[in-house]
This record gives sequence, C-alpha cells and structure tokens, in this order.
Amino acid sequence: MNYQQFYIDGEWVSSSGTETIDVLNPATDEVIDKVSAATTEDVDRAVKAAKKAFPSWSALTVAERASYFKKLKQALKDNLGTLADLMTAELGATTRFSHDVQVTMSINEMEATIRAAETYQFDHYIRDALVTAEPIGVVACISPWNYPLNQIQRKISPALLAGNTVVVKPATETPLTALYFAKLIDEVGFPAGVFNILTGSGSKVGTGIASHPDVDVISFTGSTEVGEKLYAAGSKGIKKIILELGGKSPMLLLPGGSIKTAVKKTLGTIINNQGQSCSALTRLIVPKDDLKAVQEELLTQLKDVKIGDPTLEDTDLGPVVSAKQEETVLGYIAKGKEEGATILTGGNKVDCPGHYIEPTVFVDVKNDMTIAQEEIFGPVLTVIPYESVEEGITISNDTTYGLSGAVVGPDEDEAVAIARKIRTGNVMVNEGAVTADSPFGGYKESGIGHEKGVYGFEDYLNIKAILR
Repeated sequence: MNYQQFYIDGEWVSSSGTETIDVLNPATDEVIDKVSAATTEDVDRAVKAAKKAFPSWSALTVAERASYFKKLKQALKDNLGTLADLMTAELGATTRFSHDVQVTMSINEMEATIRAAETYQFDHYIRDALVTAEPIGVVACISPWNYPLNQIQRKISPALLAGNTVVVKPATETPLTALYFAKLIDEVGFPAGVFNILTGSGSKVGTGIASHPDVDVISFTGSTEVGEKLYAAGSKGIKKIILELGGKSPMLLLPGGSIKTAVKKTLGTIINNQGQSCSALTRLIVPKDDLKAVQEELLTQLKDVKIGDPTLEDTDLGPVVSAKQEETVLGYIAKGKEEGATILTGGNKVDCPGHYIEPTVFVDVKNDMTIAQEEIFGPVLTVIPYESVEEGITISNDTTYGLSGAVVGPDEDEAVAIARKIRTGNVMVNEGAVTADSPFGGYKESGIGHEKGVYGFEDYLNIKAILR
C-alpha cells in the first residue's frame, strides 16, 4: 500500500504539502518507508470530515455500529501475521511479542469493548428523571509508538461504538501499523468520515488536531510532559480530556512471598517490548532480608535472555525504538551510576547495528534517586530494599505516578489488603494478570480516565437528564 497517503472522509488522499518523514527499522537503522507530514489544511479537512459524519453515525443503533467492529475484528485475525511483521519492523518488538501480545491483545480488547457497548444501559431512571448517555462528537485520538495498534484500538473502539467520530494521529516512529489498520477499516466499509487518520509530528499535527475548534474530546496516550501540554491545549473550548500517561510502577514483595514469582513477573515487563511499557514494573521493592536471594534469582532468570534480531522466534529482547530512545535510556543508566547505585548486571549498549541495550538491574538504590523516580522506558530495573511492610508501602507510593503495580505475598487476603493501599489504578496480586475487560487508568500524574471494557466506553459518552 501507499503509506504516504492519509485516509480522510472514506478516501486515500495525498497531503497538501510535500514534507515526508522517514520510518526507520530500529534493528538496522535502515529506512523502511516514508510517510507524509500533514499540514494545517490536512488537519482541517480531516476534522471537518469527522464532524460531517457525526450526525448519521451517532444516529445508528449500537448493534449497527457493532456490526462494523465484528467485521474489523475478523480482519485483524485474518491479517495478524502482516500486522505483527510491520510492528516488529518499525518498533523492534520481537516477532513473538508482536504476534502473541500486541496484535492478539488488540483483538481481545476490541471484543471486550463490543460486549460492553452491546450490554450498556444507555437509558435509566432516577425517580422521575430519565438519565441518558449520548455520544459527544469528534474525538482526537493521539497514540504512542510503544503499542502502535492496540493504543489506537483502545481509543477508536469505545469512541466509535459510543457513536462518536475520530481523527487519529499515530506516533511518528510507528505509523505503518496504524496506516495498515486504516486499510482494514476501509476494506470493512465504515461510513465515510467516521474514521480519519493523518501522520506527522506530535508537536504540529497532534497539537493541531487537539486544538481544533471542532474537536470535542482529546484522547492521548504518551508521556506526562506531552499530556500536560495537551491538557492545556484542551482548556481552550473546554474539551473533554482522556489521558493515559507515564508510570513508575512498583512490584512489592512481601515477607514470605514467592521470590521466583515476583522476579518473573517483574522481568516480564522489563524484557517484553524492551521495557517500553508505561505499566512496566520498574521498581522491585523487597524485604531487606531477602535482598541477596532476590539478586540471585534475577541473575538466574536473566542469564538465558537472548538479545538480537527481533524477527527470530527465539529472540527475547529486541532493540529500543530509536537512536533517541537509546540515548535516553543510556543517559539514565549513567545517571544511576553517578548517583551511587550499583549495576548488578547489564548497563551497556550491545555492540552491533541497531539500538540494543542490555537488560540492566540496579541495586543499592534509594527511592529518591532519578532512576527510581523518572520513567526510563527501557530494559532497566531498580531494586529497592525495605525494613517493614509499612515502609514498603510508603516507598511504593512515593512517586508522582500511579498507573500500575503488583504485590506478591504468602497470604492472598493480606496481599489484597496491601494492594488496596497502593495508590495506582491497577494492582496485580500474586499470579493475577490484566484482562481484556478490566479497567486501565492512572492515579496522580499517570492520567485521567480509563481504557478497556465498560469503563473505557463510558469515557466517550455525555450524560443527560431529561426531567418529566
């Protein structure tokens, strides 16, 4: 397909400008394609198309809107391999992770959102008041590079099923997966203008869409820094804001809890996707008496991690997404050493083409260190000891973020009680894992609103009371 076109008002169209952006393979640093950079004129055209399509799309029944998504879900299944290969090429995620997690998760979550929409009670009575839920209007969907399919799916599925229309701006680093997704939407036959997509930089195109006067909702996933700017941009015109931002999530190991489980669960989030997940468990908080055993288990589980070509089935860790991200991660590693933390293992760029960084574990870490407070977005873990469980809880909560977390302990009831004290939007207990239906959203500087299932669906609705 021609990746240098936009999808606007049901058609593939060329940009009104001439600027293009190279898309690089982070495993080789080679240019694999180019995309166009949208202009202000392109942005206006896309938003106007979405606004024009809103009345007829919102007038459809939920069943009618869901019928398109059921076809789209099947299209994702039919194109799973192609989408996974595209993602591996532009993101660097391993083929196994792209296939089994990235695309498969998108299918499962879309199905969950369809269920939520089909069973949602749009009308109910509170005494004599009819309370009804209605679509809001045009949604600006600005997505990150780390989950280039699912982060778009998490926005457009609830937004469109609720009756809104969308303009999507994918990340500059990973636009190809998003554009192929748009191709599938076109083939399914969504009505013209319901879904529109533009490529270009976040500072120009993303901000341009978000600040457009005909946009009613801004849905953004990305860094807290950019989220704050979009929050300010949305204040003009009082747009609804949905933000899923950064994280510095704790794994709290309780005394007597399974060290193997805690380490395995933690490293899974550090290795998969090269640690480029906002919900990654990047702070492993452990009893001081278990520190040596935890370090030994970390070395044991890391010794067989294979770094290399992400297209090979036995590769565990691919490259980080770009030269810029490599520089950022290596800068944090240097900062950790400078502030007095000790590297247990890793800490280096791998000597080969591409942007590969060894899995890195820091010990002798204090929670006020930069590497324990700021989101690194790479395969870097900090291990922090505590004296008492109350201190462990305090350390867990001592961050500006509050997106995710985990507790591992010998007694599940006690672990759940501790989980209630962790100030994050998600907490996994022992072997517990996220599901396609469970809400995902942050406390504090990790965001506003939710994704997935009924909670994500409700964020794209207005509530009206009709008094009789």
